[in-house]
Amino acid sequence: MTALDLTRVPWRTSTRSSGNGNCVEVGAAAGRIAVRDSKDRPGPVLVFAPSAWRAFVAGIDGVRPD
Repeated sequence: MTALDLTRVPWRTSTRSSGNGNCVEVGAAAGRIAVRDSKDRPGPVLVFAPSAWRAFVAGIDGVRPD
């Protein structure tokens, strides 16, 4: 497995972020979707195939925090 170069990824914060610092950032790189914790930007990154990401988003669509 080859590591992705994420140094030039244009990261964006979730539109559902409440601004309390508990956010994720999402970016696209080499045909994959990368996700990281906004509080730990140099930390670990999860990488998903686009189809897996679409399934995840579809599964949470409409879910609102209490």
